[in-house]
Order: sequence, then structure tokens, then C-alpha cells
Amino acid sequence: MERPLERRASIRTAVVWEAVQRHLAGKQDLVVLDIGGGTGGFAVRVAELGHRVTVVDPSPDALAALGRRAAERDVADRVAGQQGDLSGLGDLVAPGSVDLVLCHEVLGLVVDPAAALGTLRATLRPGGALSVLVGQRHAAVLARAMAGQFTQARDLLDGSDDEARPEARGTEHRFTAEELVDLLARTGFGEPEIHGVRVFADLVPSSLLDLEPGAIGGLLDLERAVAGRVEYRALAAQLHAVATV
Repeated sequence: MERPLERRASIRTAVVWEAVQRHLAGKQDLVVLDIGGGTGGFAVRVAELGHRVTVVDPSPDALAALGRRAAERDVADRVAGQQGDLSGLGDLVAPGSVDLVLCHEVLGLVVDPAAALGTLRATLRPGGALSVLVGQRHAAVLARAMAGQFTQARDLLDGSDDEARPEARGTEHRFTAEELVDLLARTGFGEPEIHGVRVFADLVPSSLLDLEPGAIGGLLDLERAVAGRVEYRALAAQLHAVATV
């Protein structure tokens, strides 16, 4: 049986995973690249659907955990881990060899997001797709304001704070939906399917989820219901896009 902590974690990933599943539906033996995929939370599940996944991640510890997870789930023959990052991807993955790239919570950490997307696009075959997950700016403004960090919220509102500047390493750049769509278009991707992720999940007290029967399931249903609603994107902690080339 799924434990409460696991169910709460599933709220954070369900919308993204279900969008990836829809893209994979009816397809067999695809070549999938998971950049920054860590311990394989997505990679192993994709492999269980019958696809071949390479995880590129800078952490040897994460890759070791990936190997253990893949072995436990009996997909070790379909999951490979390679130590590296986006800057050296050209040495690890042949151009035009990948059917699907997963780039989750990575794009906001690179110096040049457009160059990073160009690198990922180069790995894709014609008709290939990118699944990208980024932080969403408006929700971060709200979070800072609610924490009393009004100056930081105001700076982030205009994209003028440190995290919006590439030289501010160790911080995350957040995007609006319009910025993400424009960035994908400029780097050669088609019109994306956009989802709002964690629209309400970060606003609901964890004590309520623990104490109220059925609260986690109800919240998950609500997250699914609003994921595609444009009017709720400004509340989403993250934006998820699936775009093809």
C-alpha cells in the first residue's frame, strides 16, 4: 500500500508523468534520454513501458541509486546511466539518435537556456519530442510575498532579481508560460502542450493532507483537472511542456 509521504510526492509528479505516458502511448522500443534524471524516478517507469532509457547526470551517487532501482524493478537491461551534463552532451549522445528527451528541473539551472534547448534538439530524430519542466515565475512571486519578502517578490515580478541573471549560479531561473513557449519556438520546436504543475499542492497545509480522509486523492484529482486550464497557470509552481521537432 502506498504510504502518505509517497502519495504526497505523487501529487508533485502525477501531471507530468501522465503527460509523458500519453506521448508514449501506442509506441514501442523508443530511445529516451533523461538529462539530469538522477535516481531514475521517471527513467525506470519509462523503461517499464518497454523503452530504452539513458540517464545523464553529474552525480555518481545518483547513478548508483539508479542502477539499484532499475535492478529492483527488473529493467536494468533497458536503463543506462552516464555521468555528465548538458555541456558535454554532444560527446555522450549521437546527433539525431533520440526519440524523446526528458529535461525536468534542469533548464532553469543552466547559464543559457536557449543554447541548452538547442543541444537537446540536436539529439532528437525528426518527429522526436521534448518533455521539459521548469519553475514558474508568478508562483514564486506569490510565495515570496506570502513569506514577507516583498522586495524580492517585486524584483522577481519584473525578472530583474539575481535568479534571472545567468551569472547568479546556484539559483533557479523561473519562466512564464509565454517565455517558455517563445523559447521553444526560437530553438526549433513546434507549438507545445503546456500544463500547470503543483497549482494547489504547495498551498495546502500538509497537516490537512495527513488528517483529512481522502484529502490527498481529492487534491490529486483537482491538480489533474486544472493542469490544462490557462487561467490557473499563474498559480502553478511549475510549467510542463511537451513539444516536437
